[in-house]
Amino acid sequence: MNIIDESGILAISTRLQRLSEQLRKDGAMIYKSFGIDFEPKWFPVIFTLHHKKMLSVVEIANEIGYTHPSTISLLKELEKQKLIQSKKDKQDERKRLIVLSTKGLELIEKMKPVWELVSKVLGEIADNENHLLKAINEAEEKIVIQSFYQRAMQMKKKD
Repeated sequence: MNIIDESGILAISTRLQRLSEQLRKDGAMIYKSFGIDFEPKWFPVIFTLHHKKMLSVVEIANEIGYTHPSTISLLKELEKQKLIQSKKDKQDERKRLIVLSTKGLELIEKMKPVWELVSKVLGEIADNENHLLKAINEAEEKIVIQSFYQRAMQMKKKD
């Protein structure tokens, strides 16, 4: 056991980051094994547009829970890959509406069987004594009510 593992809850962010990186790395290898050139970091945008069809940049950011700058960065990559297209909103010229391109729609069809496989495997990984997904949902719900920072400042005042 390494020092990060031994540090318990103090290193939860590091441990989640490590788990995330492992899942992304393996995810990329899974896509590659199916002959699909796809970065797992693109998944939230592609999956959201697959289900919501057309959204503004702000709406995408809200759907995936990323900051506006992080979302813009992903959208630029996806546009460069020609997986999405953007057009100006007729009601509001400042607003860009994002849709999947023909290439993006074709990619979705190739990815559906991969998503089924990945979903089964991740379900197996998460289905343990403490059920990972349930625990993440519970932690996220608590953070929505009061952020990590807010809780720390409140506790600091009590001391």
